[in-house]
Amino acid sequence: MSLTCFKAYDVRGKVPDDLDDSLAYNIGLAYAAYVQPSSVAIGRDVRSSSQAIAGALARGLQFGGANVYDLGLCGTEEIYFATAARGLGGGIMVTASHNPPEYNGMKFVREESRPISGDSGLKDIQSLIESGKTAPAGRRGGYQTLDNRAAYVDHLLSYVDTERLKPLRIVVNAGNGMAGPVLDALEPKLPFEFIKIQHEADGRFPNGVPNPLLPENRHPTIAAIKKHRADLGVAWDGDFDRCFLFDESGGFIEGYYIIGLLAEVILSRNPSEAIVHDPRMTWNTIDIVRELGGNPVMSKTGHAFMKESMRRVNAIYGGEMSGHHYFREFSYCDSGMIPWMLVTQIMCDRDVPLSALVTERMAKYPASGEINRKIVDVEATMKRILHNYGSTVQETDFTDGLSMEFKDWRFNVRSSNTEPLVRLNVESRGDEELMRAKTDELLSLMAGG
Repeated sequence: MSLTCFKAYDVRGKVPDDLDDSLAYNIGLAYAAYVQPSSVAIGRDVRSSSQAIAGALARGLQFGGANVYDLGLCGTEEIYFATAARGLGGGIMVTASHNPPEYNGMKFVREESRPISGDSGLKDIQSLIESGKTAPAGRRGGYQTLDNRAAYVDHLLSYVDTERLKPLRIVVNAGNGMAGPVLDALEPKLPFEFIKIQHEADGRFPNGVPNPLLPENRHPTIAAIKKHRADLGVAWDGDFDRCFLFDESGGFIEGYYIIGLLAEVILSRNPSEAIVHDPRMTWNTIDIVRELGGNPVMSKTGHAFMKESMRRVNAIYGGEMSGHHYFREFSYCDSGMIPWMLVTQIMCDRDVPLSALVTERMAKYPASGEINRKIVDVEATMKRILHNYGSTVQETDFTDGLSMEFKDWRFNVRSSNTEPLVRLNVESRGDEELMRAKTDELLSLMAGG
């Protein structure tokens, strides 16, 4: 059996070519055999294939001896929350996040919502299926539905002081994914006016794949902010474990600067704590964390690596510039709801717009944003870049791809773990022209120039 849908962090592929009900059943059996949980939370996104795949997965888990608690339609972080809060033995979310509608997949955790990825059990589950050695256990587990949203919403609200929040006008763009129902549940408990676009969950994704990192997908949010004179805009990917923020003029705020902002506020309340960050862009985060007496800790990119680093140093917060934000009080997991709620608290407490919270840091450390390129020979490209800058570099790091630092600028170039792409990020110390010139220089080297 060829299991091409098993990736570095999760299962993902086209339905039914790469992933079908039969494979979903076998994944359930193999997960139960490997993790041996007494109970597993499952949930699904709104894709047309998700219900059947989740049903087959549940049967596999049951025949593997696990009791299944089915949350139904939900977001990935609702599975994280239910698994940890209810003391379950594991959790599986059926989703392909921001992939096109013909795709589906699964994200896995075990007890305490500890991630299962390629180097922490996912390959073992794959091997069990490939060997054909998975078989029903001696007992069949039970099945019941579980409505956990009220408890989850209450937990989200614990991160803000609702009495200090002001009646902000916020454009919320769920991308026809699963964020909409949670926003509806939050709405009566917050003083905000939500201007809802692409709000209804629709697995056909009629407005395009829910991926706000694509510049072409940002236009509806920007237009709605300007039309309604909103204070803020927030957009999510399909399973809403990532959020993306826009300021009052419609300006897209790179996740890099949101990490610095959240680190600043969290450390002001919790000095000397560790903050975990990824290697792609670092200077702004490190500067803020050290200024406030915190401990900046670099981790390899990817949710499994970030969560491992978070637990290792007991970090209070961690962030990736791709829009993933991790919180110790959320079982070290990533949430797409907690970050924007914290940002609204900061805006209300300081009585300033979002732009005023990040403009100074953006000028101090201008950044290229992530640039993606398809590269045929990645190894040769890396060697070419190393050779070009080897005589002037001050520091070289291979934690994740290639990072090189110079007096006034730095860059990271790395292969994606989820797509056939090479990703480039460049930043400088207060010199936007230098950052842009070096970005162009690196893109030329990547192209073979």
